[in-house]
Amino acid sequence: MSDIAIRVENLSKQYKIRGVRTRHDTLRDHLMAGLRGLLRVNGHRSSGIGRSDTIWALKDVSLEVKRGEVVGIIGRNGAGKSTLLKILSQITEPTRGRARVYGRIGSLLEVGTGFHPELSGRENIYLNGAILGMKKAEIERRFDEIVAFAEIERFIDTPVKHYSSGMYVRLAFAVAAHLEPDILLLDEVLSVGDLAFQRKCMDHATRLRDRNATVVFVSHNMFAIKAMCNRVMYLSDGQLCSEGPPEDVIQLYEKDSRLDTAPWAQGLVGPDPSRRPISVTDVEVLDEDRQPRTVFDYGHRMRVHLTFEAHQRIENPNICISFIRSDNVACCTFSAALDGFMIPCLSGQGAVEVLTPPIKLVSDLYTIHVNIWDREFQRLYSAQVGTTFHVRDQVLNTHFGVFHEPAEWSYQPE
Repeated sequence: MSDIAIRVENLSKQYKIRGVRTRHDTLRDHLMAGLRGLLRVNGHRSSGIGRSDTIWALKDVSLEVKRGEVVGIIGRNGAGKSTLLKILSQITEPTRGRARVYGRIGSLLEVGTGFHPELSGRENIYLNGAILGMKKAEIERRFDEIVAFAEIERFIDTPVKHYSSGMYVRLAFAVAAHLEPDILLLDEVLSVGDLAFQRKCMDHATRLRDRNATVVFVSHNMFAIKAMCNRVMYLSDGQLCSEGPPEDVIQLYEKDSRLDTAPWAQGLVGPDPSRRPISVTDVEVLDEDRQPRTVFDYGHRMRVHLTFEAHQRIENPNICISFIRSDNVACCTFSAALDGFMIPCLSGQGAVEVLTPPIKLVSDLYTIHVNIWDREFQRLYSAQVGTTFHVRDQVLNTHFGVFHEPAEWSYQPE
């Protein structure tokens, strides 16, 4: 038997991002159709009109995964990670190239995929198991194990529309894992579960690996990637940029991601940093004693040191430093204006440093975003994505929300 579990050859996937309308039912439709025609006649282009109606989510990707490997796939949003897993799961077909999978697949790509909201947990175990290829006798034999693993015994006969997202994930993972797949595909969904369940899933993935099963794991959580994977692949703009040991590939990914323009701000500041009034040239994360660090324990303080180059004089700038969690939740922002810190002007090269209060964020991976506004938040000069850091705690995780601050409690017996 070959030791190859997955072989991908020159795989490409194209999506249509704006359909061509043949009917014009409203006045707006007629006006827009006429405008497009006028622009085509005059040969003009604009940012939203005249672009290609298609996008390549994957472009000539070739890779191999061996049996028994736990492989992580990392990359920024829109890099093509989920598209690759959908093709491997046979949910969607490639535009060009081919993907071959040798063995039984179990996949967990989106919360609630394969579940019917009106059916109970019990009924959805049979439904989802059948979709994944399990026979009824196999489901019945493993039913109690699935329910126990998902930790939903009390709610097994409750319609899943009443489940929390964490309960959804626990049940979906339990069904997929107890399929005893030769290949298990996971797409970021474990970040919804609490820390104890994430550990249980990692342990189960390790047991699958020990019996020579293959696990392909997509995540933005570099802790989980390092803990689970013995090889990592880095996708960018639909192409495979690098693959190798987790430490090396993650370091390259984090280096490539530094100082990019924030996607939401490209229309405001433009994609070319050299044409902006000011650009951030470096962002460093230090501890309170000014030692470089990337992992901070809950409750510690950190310094964010950034350097800049102002191409024109900027009066009364408002520098904002935001911490964005791995699931794109904006958790907090430190603003020079709101904190009462006045900078008369910025010109040429310089540096700004922030010493944060004790970090009360829950355990996760965070990305630093640096935005430079005027004092009234009316004009945006620059918006860039900086480096990443982790917050570490044994208990406090995303199950507790965004942050934790000790409260004052009192008790009075009757």
